[in-house]
Amino acid sequence: MKKVFIDGSAGTTGLRIRERLASREDIELITLSEEMRKDAGARSEAISSSDVTFLCLPDDAAREAVTLCKSDSTVIIDCSTAHRTNPDWAYGFSDLSPEHEAKIKSSKRIANPGCHASGAIAILYPLISHGILDAAYPFAIHSLTGYSGGGKKMIADYEADGRDSKFDSPCQYALTASHKHLPEIKSVCGLDFAPAFNPIVSDFYSGMCVCVPVQMRLAKTPLSVAEMHALYTEHYKNSPVISVAPLCEKGTPDGLIFSNSHSGLDSMQIIVSGNEYTMNIYALFCNLGKGASGAAIQNMNIAIGADPVKGLVL
Repeated sequence: MKKVFIDGSAGTTGLRIRERLASREDIELITLSEEMRKDAGARSEAISSSDVTFLCLPDDAAREAVTLCKSDSTVIIDCSTAHRTNPDWAYGFSDLSPEHEAKIKSSKRIANPGCHASGAIAILYPLISHGILDAAYPFAIHSLTGYSGGGKKMIADYEADGRDSKFDSPCQYALTASHKHLPEIKSVCGLDFAPAFNPIVSDFYSGMCVCVPVQMRLAKTPLSVAEMHALYTEHYKNSPVISVAPLCEKGTPDGLIFSNSHSGLDSMQIIVSGNEYTMNIYALFCNLGKGASGAAIQNMNIAIGADPVKGLVL
């Protein structure tokens, strides 16, 4: 029986982790009363007495929480942005390579990937690691997400009675061409430059579709659509949560991708489409699943030696 503490269990990520773990017979959840959940002493005791602690906190609070741990045996899984480019922390995306999985298994500090970043990295990492595209390639990333990724305030805005009609339409944001997920995308994939990033939030609760267009004329190793599909199929053949959709002339059987199709799931699907000149590579998943809580639980399972998909909804 492993003792688990969720620091910041009232947010969307913390709530989903709690839901996924509630029926686990191998997990004992450590809880704090409402009046004690912000008490530093009580949190320190809970973190230090746990086998695994999830940090579902803002960046500064997550950094502070790490200092509250007095145990050398506690595994900390940080769901914030705070440690994702820290080389002393394992980057929690085991599906990328055996090396990533091995570091998660051996580390007491695991940085959980960001939601947009999870889709982007799932697409970009194979292209760079297999030498298809150069690290200096001018990548662009388009990402459409449900509003739950914006936290309590955005959820309230979208679900308010008599809400402003502007929430009926997709909303582009991060207009300054900077975003908190760009440093981890650049670092994890070994890119020379941060990609151009176009995030969009729309009127559905959860789900996400990330797209990276690829110009074959700029490739180091040009591939056909079939060869690109084979590359991703081979790369993720051992992943228990990432699948590659069958190759289809129109990309999908009906030529459409709905961003909420993986809502509530902890899996991810890669879709390859296009032609000999331009290809689009898509990652379809849930921003609260493989983009947050599902990935965190997968990382916990690996760290404690459990089945990586135990407790996940696939």
